[in-house]
Amino acid sequence: MRSHYCGQLNETLVDQTVTVCGWVHRRRDHGGVIFLDMRDRDGIAQFVVDPDTAEAFANADRARSEFVLRITGRVRLRPEGTQNANMPTGMIEVLAKDVEVLNTAVTPPFQLDEHGRVGEEVRLKHRYIDLRRPDMIEKLRLRSRISHNVRAYLENQGFLDIETPVLTRATPEGARDYLVPSRTHAGSFFALPQSPQLFKQLLMVAGFDRYYQIAKCFRDEDLRADRQPEFTQIDIEASFVEENDIMGITETMIRQLFKDVLKAELPEFPRMTWQEAMDRFGSDKPDLRIPLELTDVDDLMKQVDFKVFSGPASADDGRVAALKVPGGAKLSRKEIDEYTKFVGIYGAKGLAWIKVNERAKGLEGLQSPIVKFMENIVEELLDRVGAEDGDIIFFGADKARIVNEAIGALRVKLGADLELYTQEWAPLWVVDFPMFEADDNGRLSPLHHPFTAPSCTPEKLKADPAKALSRAYDMVLNGTELGGGSIRIHDQAMQSTVFEILGIGEEEAQEKFGFLLDALQYGAPPHGGLAFGLDRLVMLMVGAKTIREVIAFPKTQSAACLMTNAPGEVSPEQLKDLNIRLRQKVKAEPTAE
Repeated sequence: MRSHYCGQLNETLVDQTVTVCGWVHRRRDHGGVIFLDMRDRDGIAQFVVDPDTAEAFANADRARSEFVLRITGRVRLRPEGTQNANMPTGMIEVLAKDVEVLNTAVTPPFQLDEHGRVGEEVRLKHRYIDLRRPDMIEKLRLRSRISHNVRAYLENQGFLDIETPVLTRATPEGARDYLVPSRTHAGSFFALPQSPQLFKQLLMVAGFDRYYQIAKCFRDEDLRADRQPEFTQIDIEASFVEENDIMGITETMIRQLFKDVLKAELPEFPRMTWQEAMDRFGSDKPDLRIPLELTDVDDLMKQVDFKVFSGPASADDGRVAALKVPGGAKLSRKEIDEYTKFVGIYGAKGLAWIKVNERAKGLEGLQSPIVKFMENIVEELLDRVGAEDGDIIFFGADKARIVNEAIGALRVKLGADLELYTQEWAPLWVVDFPMFEADDNGRLSPLHHPFTAPSCTPEKLKADPAKALSRAYDMVLNGTELGGGSIRIHDQAMQSTVFEILGIGEEEAQEKFGFLLDALQYGAPPHGGLAFGLDRLVMLMVGAKTIREVIAFPKTQSAACLMTNAPGEVSPEQLKDLNIRLRQKVKAEPTAE
């Protein structure tokens, strides 16, 4: 129906006849001459309709915003003084000969160039309108290029694109499963996969050697800016590999992707152990663009007569950490109070601080409500953190977990608020993760998943599981975890040992993972892999604030689709087929005052 897209029109087509199809972006009537800005997925172009083309003029006259038109006309240069250098098609216009109204449109719920004035709920309700915005089109176009680039790279490396089931069985992988009732097996349920983890391992047992998939995954968990109930993974697995092999393949892939799509040269990725990351940054996904680090001051704070500090400093699970912010003494008391409220989100009971106004004056040059408690150690403290005039030092004192989360998050917030970023892209590998983490009751759970291989023998693992390290690795970029992976357990004895440590008995293990345990008996090769969050990767590359901006039809933070009103009720007949009976909703009885 057309010869060109709107965005393809330029000076090389002057005096040629073209036909385009698209939407009316804007209509202007200038003294009997109608100007139509037409829009499609490639861009916007200007069309001029004169009254001497009666039928075309009549159709243009009744056209309104978002009408769908087909226009044929001759490309010409715009008159001097009317050219728009900021617009790719701004040097030309099309003198229309035929204007055909393919469809009308009611007044849209919002104008595309005024989307910022309406709430996200309105835009999600009418997502098909929101997706017409040029910046949304560009984000999804870039997402398509990213997927294509990844596929081409992996195919070139000998990986095979193999689909795995979406209807499978529930397995404990760290989040709640989405369950699907079975009509043919009354009382039984499928589960939507949280990841293709077990199936890709089985593909390695089957001998496919190198597998990849851009896979849909599902997790019924609390949501936030970078989470959705359904999300997309770049899933990768290979046989006869060690950590360096997988890390090398995937690092090269990401560096090539950024070069091809963004023309950005990523540096080689430094490596950092999990423990070092937690000690220096309070996070296992540190943003290395921010030149702030946590400094341990436990030994010094044990000496002060101030239990807020000396208590955590002396406790086995405690930590006192200092965060020096160069030039931070300019922060007002109101701003400091706001940061105090911020760390409270992470469980911190407060936020102690010292402003270094004139260090040469000793205690008189310091401003702080706590400095009086640490006269005997203050000089050594200032030396340790490298404090200079104009700096502020924040302190976190509590259980190590709370200090890491609170001061680690404060570090990131200060980096953004004070614009401390030193580079555009800061990649990192985090390695040597703990194999397990303990809850408040001391019960161990896998830090990643129960199929991650430990870096020790089964005997050493059983002897001291809390100190065991795993063969896991995470790729981090600008403080966001792009992907995580590990070398997997390929030996049945080791897998059984891990299950035993996790309190998964032989009967439960066989019931939940029997097919995997059986497969490991038949010559499973050493194997490992990595899974990238495609949505997060695209979010970072396009500079979006949430992954909802890079998903065509996302859910809200309450896991609902406003456009389709999903989830929704189903008919009694459907429930009967599935052998499901719903509880009757009981109305609350009124109570007397």
